[in-house]
Amino acid sequence: MNLLWIAIGGALGALARYGVGGFVQTRMNAIFPYGTLVVNLSGCLIMGIVTGLITDQVLVSPMIRYLVPIGFIGAFTTFSTFELETYRAIESGAWLIGATYAAISVFVGFFAIWLGFAIARRLV
Repeated sequence: MNLLWIAIGGALGALARYGVGGFVQTRMNAIFPYGTLVVNLSGCLIMGIVTGLITDQVLVSPMIRYLVPIGFIGAFTTFSTFELETYRAIESGAWLIGATYAAISVFVGFFAIWLGFAIARRLV
């Protein structure tokens, strides 16, 4: 049953990402990716609120735990999960782990995108 709640939340989150990102981007009419930026930052805010409430023992149904943070927010933006993991590492005192994770994610992730494009161009 948990997978069903994740799937429902994920579908809604993906649709919300498409809708919010597209709405913002068309209104801004700019090259800068404002739509994605708004999705990522609002997703981080929502993830912080929801996870903070769940962590602080606010009584919520197990269904909500799968539906909202894992399903909806996870599909809305994986950036929020990345930020939450970084925050948890730093909050627990593991500054080096948090900083290393953030740096690797950003810089190696960028390199992986570049490499993926290079491979795709070689294949075509």
